[in-house]
Amino acid sequence: MTFLLAKMTAAATASIVYSCTVFIVLFNVYVDSQDTDAQLCKMCQGTVRQDSPVWDFCLTKGHIRGRCCLANETSDVDAIIGLDLANCSISRVEHLYNSSTAFIIDLSNNPISNLSDFIFQGFSHLSQLLLPLKLECPGGNASWEKVEVKNNARICEGQKNICNQTVQMSWDCPENSFCSPNGPGFFECSCLHDFHGYKCMRQGEFPVFKVLGILTGSTVVGSSLLWFTQRRKAKNI
Repeated sequence: MTFLLAKMTAAATASIVYSCTVFIVLFNVYVDSQDTDAQLCKMCQGTVRQDSPVWDFCLTKGHIRGRCCLANETSDVDAIIGLDLANCSISRVEHLYNSSTAFIIDLSNNPISNLSDFIFQGFSHLSQLLLPLKLECPGGNASWEKVEVKNNARICEGQKNICNQTVQMSWDCPENSFCSPNGPGFFECSCLHDFHGYKCMRQGEFPVFKVLGILTGSTVVGSSLLWFTQRRKAKNI
């Protein structure tokens, strides 16, 4: 009986630790996302330049905060829809933080020697990208409707949908899934409705409420058991 009680106590402790860890991780991700957004918008001094394409875009689509154009009237009030980092003496770009919601990004007039295509993975909304002249458009010219050189900048316009035109199932995606664009030259496979799991082989919706119910129930029971056993130990002492 003592062994069983100790085992149940250990399981309850593990459940509590797991729940607390999940909460802390999610909270830190939220805080970090807010910090990185602020850092990105202040990466270069000043605000969006009035003669830039980002400025013209933002006049009707959003409002300016530093070098960012943020969306108006959206559930995500800090969604970055435009980013002006032109002429900022940036020599290296490793990531663009949480700006995957951007429609226009200007990186022109910077001494950037190399730019990985993976930086723009997930930027499915990006429709105009301005780069230093010596850089190529991410995903290659085939990933864009139009590529031109203007004012000492390479302009990539009209991101193409790498999936077929009807956005139906692609031969690169498993059965019961469909292809959707995921940035210049990238795509992702999403399960069709009523399918989930590895390669979308499981039919029926993922039992979210059931899983959460089991986790919550086990946490409550485990916490109660732990409190009861520790209380008894405290009384004995």
